[in-house]
Amino acid sequence: MIVEVNVPVFAESITEGTLLSWHKKVGDSVARDEVLVDIETDKVVLEVPAPQAGVLVEIIVKDGEVVTTQQLLAKIDTAATASAAAPQAVAQAAATQPQSTASNNVAMPAAAKLAAEKGVDLNNVQGSGRDGRVLKEDVQAASVAAPTQSAPTVAKIATGNRVEERVPMSRLRARVAERLLASQQENAILTTFNELNMKPIMDLRAKYKEKFEKEHGIKLGFMSFFVKAAVAALKKFPVVNASVDGNDIVYHGYFDIGIAIGSPRGLVVPILRDADQMSLADIEKAIADYAKKAKDGKIAIEDLTGGTFSITNGGTFGSMMSTPIINPPQSAILGMHATKERAVVENGEIVIRPMMYLALSYDHRIIDGREAVLTLVTIKDLLEDPARLLLDV
Repeated sequence: MIVEVNVPVFAESITEGTLLSWHKKVGDSVARDEVLVDIETDKVVLEVPAPQAGVLVEIIVKDGEVVTTQQLLAKIDTAATASAAAPQAVAQAAATQPQSTASNNVAMPAAAKLAAEKGVDLNNVQGSGRDGRVLKEDVQAASVAAPTQSAPTVAKIATGNRVEERVPMSRLRARVAERLLASQQENAILTTFNELNMKPIMDLRAKYKEKFEKEHGIKLGFMSFFVKAAVAALKKFPVVNASVDGNDIVYHGYFDIGIAIGSPRGLVVPILRDADQMSLADIEKAIADYAKKAKDGKIAIEDLTGGTFSITNGGTFGSMMSTPIINPPQSAILGMHATKERAVVENGEIVIRPMMYLALSYDHRIIDGREAVLTLVTIKDLLEDPARLLLDV
C-alpha cells in the first residue's frame, strides 16, 4: 500500500517553510515515526516522521524548495522491502541525474583519498592533469564549489583579491530581523541602566552549589535568581508586565518569562510559563532543557508562544553594556551583562567588587520612567540581598 508523507499542519502564524534536507533517499527502508526530513519555518525547525514503516519509493519535493501546510512530500510503500525497491530506486535516480562527461576520469591516489574524505563524486570532477587525470587540487576546488544538501546557495563575487559572499538568510534569521525592526518602529523604546554588586549571589552560589546539584540534579546558575527577582519586581509594577493592544493596555495576571537563547540557526526566546510558581531548581532545569533543544533544533512552536517579559544575557559573550530590544508584544526586557571586578565605594571606602551593568528597555508609551527605574532598582536590591527572595520581602 502506498502511504503519503505530507507537510505537518502549520500554526496559524506560519504560512510556509523551507525543506532543509532529507535524511533518507529513494529505496531506503524506514521505520514508523522515523524522522525523514526537516522543514524550517520562520520560528522553528519541524521534523517530519514516517507515518508508516516501509520503503521510501518517491521523493516529490527536493532540498531547498518552499512548502506549504499539508503539501505532499513523498510516498512510502508499506508492502515493499528495501532489497526489492532498490533496483527501481536506482533506475529512478539515474533517470533524474545528468550524464557525466567525466565518467572515465582517472584519479591520482591523493585525489582519490581526498574525494573519499570530502564525499566528492570523482565522475563529476574535471581533471586538469595529464590525459585528464584528476589531481588533488581538482578535488579541493570541487568540494568548495559543491554545496552540501542543507547549505544555502552561496554566490561568490571576486574583484581582484577581494572576495564577497552572498548567502540568503534562513527563515528564522529573516523572521528575527523582521520582528526586531518592527519593535523599534512600533514601540517608543527607552533604556534605563543600573549596576549590580554580584558578590552576595556569588557567595550564596559558591556555598550551596554542590548541595544544590546533589539534591536537584542540576547546576545552580545565576539566571534563576534573576528570574525570581524580575517576577518580584513585576508584581510591584504590573504595567511593566503588561502589553499594548490597539488603544488598550492588557495587564497580565501571570508571569511568563522569555529567556533569550542563541542557537545555530539564530536567536530564540522560549518561555518559562508561570515563573512565579517555579522554584530555583525548576527554572534551572527548564532553561537547561530549552538550551539543549535549541542546540539540537528541536524547539517547538509552543515553547516560543506568548511571554509577558524577557531576559537576555549578553554577558555570556563578554558584553559590558547594551540596550536590548523589546520582544513584541511585550513591553519590557531586562539585559544582563558581563561581571567584572571594579573599584566601588562602600561606607566611604574604596573596595573591589564583582559588578554587572543592568539594562531595562521599556515601551515608554505605557511605562513611565518612574516605573521603569523603580523596577530595575527593585531587581538590583533583591539580587544584592538574596535572602529577600526567599522571605518575599
